[in-house]
Amino acid sequence: MKKDIDWSNLGFGIVDTDYRYVSMYKDGKWDDGKLVTDNTVTIHESAGVLQYAQTCFEGMKAYETVDGRIVCFRPDLNAERMIDSAKRLEMPIFPKEKFLQAVMDTVKANMNSVPPYGTGASLYIRPYMFGSSAVIGVKPAQEYMFRVFTTPVGPYFKGGVKPLTIRISDFDRAAPNGTGHIKAGLNYAMSLHAIVDAHNQGFDENMYLDAATRTKVEETGGANFIFVTKDNTVVTPKSSSILPSITRRSLLYVAEHYLNLKVEEREVYVSELESFKECGLCGTAAVISPVGRIVDHGKEINLPSGMNEMGEITKKLYDTLRGIQMGTIPAPEGWLVEIK
Repeated sequence: MKKDIDWSNLGFGIVDTDYRYVSMYKDGKWDDGKLVTDNTVTIHESAGVLQYAQTCFEGMKAYETVDGRIVCFRPDLNAERMIDSAKRLEMPIFPKEKFLQAVMDTVKANMNSVPPYGTGASLYIRPYMFGSSAVIGVKPAQEYMFRVFTTPVGPYFKGGVKPLTIRISDFDRAAPNGTGHIKAGLNYAMSLHAIVDAHNQGFDENMYLDAATRTKVEETGGANFIFVTKDNTVVTPKSSSILPSITRRSLLYVAEHYLNLKVEEREVYVSELESFKECGLCGTAAVISPVGRIVDHGKEINLPSGMNEMGEITKKLYDTLRGIQMGTIPAPEGWLVEIK
C-alpha cells in the first residue's frame, strides 16, 4: 500500500521513509548490517568525518515501471564507484555484493514510498560512508559507518524544461592529481561558495575548467557535460579529474546503440564552445538539463538550441534513457535490477 503522499507535488528534498540500512566497520571488518528506523546518527565529536571530511557517497534512484515493477538503474556501477572513492580516501571497501544487497533491502523495506508510475517522481537512494571513530592527528579513522537512506523526489523539470544559463567559473573544482574523479563529500563542500556566487550573479551553474591550463572544459559542481556538434556527433569531455558519471556513460551508449549517432569522449576546449549546437548537464537528478547560454566573462555564447526547450538530439537522448528507466523501451541486459 503506497503512502498517502501528494506524489505530483514532490520537490527534491527530504521526505523521511520508514527504514534505512546501517553497517559498522570495527576491528578490521564490517558487521552483517541491519535495517533500522532511527534517522539520527550518533558519533564522537572528534570523528574522522567531522575533523578531516573523510566521507564519500553515491546517488541513485528506484522507479516504478510501466508494468508495475520496482527497479534500480545500474546499481552495480554505483557500487564500483564507491569502491574507487573508498580506496582514494583510505577507507575500507564496502564489498560490491554487500552494497547491492543493502540497496535492495532498503528499497524493499520502503516500497510504500516508491512513487507510482506516471507521476514523474522516483525514490532517491543515498548510500554513504564516513569515518566514525575519534581522530585528532591527521590520519584515517579506525572505524566507519556505511548507511543507505531513501527519499521520494519529484520530477526535476517541474513545469517544463527551462534551458540553463551557465558561466565559466574562475574557481577550480579539482586539482589535476586530486580527488575530482571520486564522489567525495569534500569535492562538494568546496563547490558550495562557487554555486552560491553563481546564483547571486544570475547564473544557474558553473562550468569548471581544468586547473592546470584553464583551457579545457571539465564539469559542473554536480554533473558532467554533453555537447552535440552541428553534424550530430555527441561529445563529452575526457579528463582524469572529473567524476565518471553513470548517467553520462549510459547516455553515450544510448547515443551510439539506440540512436546510431557518432560518439566522442575527448578533451573539449573552451575555444570550440561556439561550434556546438547543443549542450546539456547530465546526472542522476535530471538525466539531462539543457544549457541554452554559456557566459565567458561577459561574452555570451548562445547555443542554436535556444532558451525555450531542449535541443533535438538532447531531447532524443533524454526521452530514450527515461524510456529505458521506465520500462517503455527495452533496456540493455543488466541495466534494470528488479526489487522483489
